Amino acid sequence: MENLENRTEVVLLACGSFNPITNMHLRLFELAKDYMNATGEYNVIKGIISPVGDAYKKKGLISAHHRVVMAELATQTSKWLEVDTWESLHKEWIETAKVLTYHQQRLEARNSDDSEPDSASLVLPGGKRKRTGDAQDLSEQKPSASQKKGPPQLKLLCGADFLESFGVPNLWKLEDIATIVGKYGLVCITRSGNNAEKFIYESDILWKHRNNIHLVNEWITNDISSTKIRRALRRGQSIRYLVPEAVQQYIEKHNLYSSESEDRNTGCILAPLLKAKQ
Repeated sequence: MENLENRTEVVLLACGSFNPITNMHLRLFELAKDYMNATGEYNVIKGIISPVGDAYKKKGLISAHHRVVMAELATQTSKWLEVDTWESLHKEWIETAKVLTYHQQRLEARNSDDSEPDSASLVLPGGKRKRTGDAQDLSEQKPSASQKKGPPQLKLLCGADFLESFGVPNLWKLEDIATIVGKYGLVCITRSGNNAEKFIYESDILWKHRNNIHLVNEWITNDISSTKIRRALRRGQSIRYLVPEAVQQYIEKHNLYSSESEDRNTGCILAPLLKAKQ
């Protein structure tokens, strides 16, 4: 069995609308995990899905409650993916850099001696509980100071369109881009037609941190998107095999996507652009 002790542990975080979550969103995690592990330097131990809150005000964005439930249904059989509700529960829009900072602090707290559990369970992000085994003296299990590893590295998982959004005027603050790319790093899934390397070359801030941007080629292309899923639903067309079956059943049960839902937030200014005007 391969020895992973000397590898850097990595947690992948994906932020977005997930409106709805699709099979492609789940594939991004698998592609990123395979790539990072294949470098021989990293060991991806967890993936976190963080749906954006309602205050983002994107056109057609349905309630965060439904988007979170669908994400949880989509990941219910996964052994390494989880859904976190912290971002979605805020009444105001939370910048991606702040979401990363929140999760980094959680990772550091769990890694510290003070965060060692003294009961039979841990509270996970989003209020979930996870058993830690028999209620025994866990202090006996603590590694020595010389053996103890630092917290995992947190990296933002995204697609090429997310990377290119850094170039949209007023959508991102330069200091946030520097934090995201410089402090944490990106794992970006690219596909034919995207020229991520050129985009990085033409951006001074991305070029400065280019070694912290991992570009992953998607050789088995998949053009599924939430926008196309919603369009199909509005037209009464099947979305089977485009989203997990449990997600499809949930959408149908609650009749989530329609022409009316697509008009939600029409005329509203996207939260980042509104903040830039203030």
